[in-house]
Amino acid sequence: MHKTAFIFLLIGLLFASNLNTQNLTLKINSNSKVEAHILDSIGYKIKYSNYKALEAEINSLKSKLFNLGYIENEIKFIKKINDTTFTSNLNLRNKYKTLHIYYNPKDINLSVIKRVSNNIFNEYFTIPFPDVRNAMQTITNEMTKKGFPFAKVQLTDIEIKNSNNLKASLTIRTSKKTRTIDLITIKGYKKFPKTFLKHFLKIKQKQLFNLETIKKKTRNLQNLSFANEIKPPEVLFSKDSTSLYLYLKKQQSNTFDGFLGFGTNDLTNKLEFDGYLNLNLTNNLNLGESFKLLYKSDENNQNTFEVNVTLPYLFKTPIGADVLLRLFRRDTSFATTNQSLRLNYQINTKHKIYSGLITTESTNLQNTNTAALISDYKTKHYTIAYEFLKQEGTNLLFPVQSQLYLESAFGNRETALATEKQSQFNFSASHIFNLNIRNSLYIKANGSNLISNQYFENELLRFGGINSIRGFEENSISASLFGVINTEYRYRLNESIYIHSIFDAAYFENKTINSKKKLYGYGFGVGIITNSGLLKFNYANGKDEDTSFKLSNSKIHVSLTVSF
Repeated sequence: MHKTAFIFLLIGLLFASNLNTQNLTLKINSNSKVEAHILDSIGYKIKYSNYKALEAEINSLKSKLFNLGYIENEIKFIKKINDTTFTSNLNLRNKYKTLHIYYNPKDINLSVIKRVSNNIFNEYFTIPFPDVRNAMQTITNEMTKKGFPFAKVQLTDIEIKNSNNLKASLTIRTSKKTRTIDLITIKGYKKFPKTFLKHFLKIKQKQLFNLETIKKKTRNLQNLSFANEIKPPEVLFSKDSTSLYLYLKKQQSNTFDGFLGFGTNDLTNKLEFDGYLNLNLTNNLNLGESFKLLYKSDENNQNTFEVNVTLPYLFKTPIGADVLLRLFRRDTSFATTNQSLRLNYQINTKHKIYSGLITTESTNLQNTNTAALISDYKTKHYTIAYEFLKQEGTNLLFPVQSQLYLESAFGNRETALATEKQSQFNFSASHIFNLNIRNSLYIKANGSNLISNQYFENELLRFGGINSIRGFEENSISASLFGVINTEYRYRLNESIYIHSIFDAAYFENKTINSKKKLYGYGFGVGIITNSGLLKFNYANGKDEDTSFKLSNSKIHVSLTVSF
């Protein structure tokens, strides 16, 4: 007997479970073809897992019809046909096309109304009914921007004006005074330089409070290498004050970069090495400062030593300073010293302008003047420049998304015999085109043009190598004008490894010997994030337009960028 009862109970439970998993079907009937067309254009679900979901869909449909102007719509008489089928009737009634909103000019500025309406009169403005919700949200946002985060924007006294229009009153309730930022507290990175808070992020005390605007500003921290945001800002309101909390973290921003290159000398057929060391110290004093040290030894017995110091926001002003010293020596031919002092102004997180002075002094090291193209000279150039930089701090493989640098310099060159006017123009631009999560295209273009009536060998522009046109020796090409295009098709194997192609092209002119040439470099490379840093391996072969391909012209470059 107990066994029989158990079997019936089990069958009942299975049957009940089967009923609960059955889909319910809803059919909404309309009174006319017009109503049926409108219903089809909005659309609604037909099958539901339970009756509660069915009711929720009907309420959602009523809300959509209300926003279209059918404020008197009815969907009623939900009738059960059988255990799984329900029907209902739709009655749209009248459609109101326009809402006339009466306002008090003391409560809302005319510029805000112009953002939501094209028909504005002395006492009211009109809005198409479907746009009412967005218009109210826009007005609320504008009141928040003006320092009223708790503003209440409502439509009251809603009445029927005629068969097509409604009218209502705009009611805005705000506090007696605007909300400003009274206190800023930084959590996590307490020594974050306050000047960057004021001039870089443009967040300061007594500023009108708008949390959404502040969140947009703090997201710009990804354009800083030494700090990032842990979580979005928070705010604490009291009766008479507003406290803002920022959650930041100090980033490892010091880098040590170097590479080793080797190739076969065309004259001696011996293996030669070249390379460089590049030390970049950033924000070690918690001032946002940077110190760069570069030493480079090239295959052509060329040596470069460079020190660059950047001091942002001097004396808590928006003005920063860049100081540069560069020493260049080519075997026993000549030595050149460059010095520059430039002031910079950070327009916003991505844009910066420069202005300053660059001086150069070059000395002929040869005892005899066998090289007439090498001469002692001094230059003084005044320079202006513009920089755009968009970084992606979270992307370890490709931290710079876009970059643009334009510079012009004007001045004089003095020798023992004459003084001559000169000008120079430099540009550099790069961008990563992300095709999808794994594939991207990197394009970089840079160039320079020195304009003078007469040229010396020791003042010419020098390019070539891993940071210029690949497949050539470092700084082995001298030019009075040059332009280089670098391209890479990149394929990311995972978050820490990518491979890429190399195709570079360049054009240059050397007016000291009346030479014009086109150069090409092609090959492949790989980048790997290791425990030590970013390791890059490039294999490239270079040739000019008049020579054929030679395997011996290939260059292998290995570099490692270490962050600490």
